[in-house]
Amino acid sequence: MNIAHEETRSGGRYIAELGGHYAEMSYSRASPQLIIIDHTGVPDKLRGKGVGQALALHAVEEARKGGWKIIPLCPFFKSQVERHPDWQDILR
Repeated sequence: MNIAHEETRSGGRYIAELGGHYAEMSYSRASPQLIIIDHTGVPDKLRGKGVGQALALHAVEEARKGGWKIIPLCPFFKSQVERHPDWQDILR
């Protein structure tokens, strides 16, 4: 699975590609040190393959590398945070 990153002035998204199908996790940038993850979209063809979890982990790793925090508004990302107590360091 490949995960790419697209960023704009006000936000961005992580895009996972697997077998010619794409999933995404989008965010808004509230400040240089804070993002708001607001949506995760995984098409039916990719469900059950760990794509959403891979996107969530990628976002956490990027936050740690970049030194920023995440506000989890997306229900999927929120549920992943609840399953991973070791991610608390990136939450605001």
